[in-house]
Amino acid sequence: MQHLIDTNDFSDKQITQLLNDAKTFKYQRPPQILKDRLLITLFFEDSTRTRSSFEVACKRLGADVVHLDIAKSSANKGESLEDTFANLCAMEPDGVIIRHKENNAPQQLANMQLTQVINAGAGNYAHPTQALLDLFTMMEYFDGDIKDKKVAIVGDIISSRVASSAIRLFQRVGISVVLVAPKSFMPQNSLPQYENIEDIIDEVDVIMSLRAQLERHNTSHYEDYEDYAKHYCIDSNRIGDRDILILHPGPVMRNIDISDEILQDKRCKVLEQVKNGVYMRMAILKLLLLDS
Repeated sequence: MQHLIDTNDFSDKQITQLLNDAKTFKYQRPPQILKDRLLITLFFEDSTRTRSSFEVACKRLGADVVHLDIAKSSANKGESLEDTFANLCAMEPDGVIIRHKENNAPQQLANMQLTQVINAGAGNYAHPTQALLDLFTMMEYFDGDIKDKKVAIVGDIISSRVASSAIRLFQRVGISVVLVAPKSFMPQNSLPQYENIEDIIDEVDVIMSLRAQLERHNTSHYEDYEDYAKHYCIDSNRIGDRDILILHPGPVMRNIDISDEILQDKRCKVLEQVKNGVYMRMAILKLLLLDS
């Protein structure tokens, strides 16, 4: 039984298959290959893009999907995560898609070997489907030539599961990664680190902006979001006419993470990421439920 806890659960061959299948699904409406399959979404944290994207992906492939409303579930009566999961699995779903605040929650459920588990974001460690859809978006933008491209991840990196998964996947496929953030937002790793985006902007092919999460930090260099934006907002003054792909996993804090002007720029593919998320998640469902 194969699960998706992080992108390292997939072989290089499988990742290539995912990219190819996502491209096929994007340009050719697929048959309902998951007809009569049932997926359950189990989101312990708020989500707009990921949850909706998974549900659309399921329905595009013909699968039924049931969402458990955590606010109205027995989890609020003290039921453990494992017991909630076990009870759901007793209903014989073909897979459970989970988001949780704890890094190891998806792996704990996968270890129970009751059904296939798909990680839709856990703690600050892993968001594998986001990393895969971002890779797909880059592949499209650069016509498949991503080798030796350089990505700058900008913002609250230490709090970001998107950044964590992206770093592991991008390095694996030959993309260089640099980090741009104030010191308090930086993780401890061996990647090149910069406090000022101006120091690296002429060397990068992609900027992945992250949502500033000042509320997660006990101390910060910045008094408020406006102060932070002066240093890290991706705007036309910083980008100029450089051919740089702009990404953001959402939700975007306008004029803090990315300016209104850049969000309308053809180099910014935030909405294309959302679109591609459906096709990549369709490819993931196909791989896990049919091909593995």
